[in-house]
Amino acid sequence: MSKAETSSAPFSYVGLDRVIHEKARLGLLTSLMAHPKGLAFADLKQLCGLTDGNLSRHLQVLQEAGLVEVIKGYEGNRPHTSCRLTRIGRRRFLDYLAVLEGLVRDAARAAGKEGSPLGRLGILPT
Repeated sequence: MSKAETSSAPFSYVGLDRVIHEKARLGLLTSLMAHPKGLAFADLKQLCGLTDGNLSRHLQVLQEAGLVEVIKGYEGNRPHTSCRLTRIGRRRFLDYLAVLEGLVRDAARAAGKEGSPLGRLGILPT
């Protein structure tokens, strides 16, 4: 969408990246953001409440998009898979969060009432 189209459609939220926006992938990226050195497959599985198959598929989507690096190797004689955000992944996730913050601000403005749930959270604009 061009700049002119974005300004005429302020609630289109073009930056809400569909690759990131899916619930499980959002959880995976948040987990990896909190652990810059990466996490083991089993830890990600537990943190995000996913099955092996679901986690593998979501990691594949994130890896194909260049957001996540999957490292396969061995610890002793056992296979070990770990994952971490790429530099591009970290940047795109931060950009996504900025758009999401704008969405929350817009929703707070639209609610416009101090007694609303958004007001109680302290996110109504001043």
